[in-house]
Amino acid sequence: MRLTPHQIQTIKRTTAEIFGPEARVWLFGSRVDDTRRGGDVDLMIETATPVENPALLAARLSARISRSMHGRRVDVVVRAPGVPEQSIHQAARTTGIRL
Repeated sequence: MRLTPHQIQTIKRTTAEIFGPEARVWLFGSRVDDTRRGGDVDLMIETATPVENPALLAARLSARISRSMHGRRVDVVVRAPGVPEQSIHQAARTTGIRL
């Protein structure tokens, strides 16, 4: 996994602030592969409770984490009750690492 311990803590803390302390964070995509270089940060946020306006919260989380990582691009997808299941959710759970 190509994130520092500080970056992981920042991601987890910021996710809890925006989505609540029960939210689970998954890292997936190129940052999971230690042999690759560069790339954006792909995150999936899972909650057991419905989320009002998931796109807005995802954008807010993405912006805050991006700022903390000096402008690195951060993509966020949300998996919550009421949010339709997409293939990206399955890919994140299958290939990702829970932070």
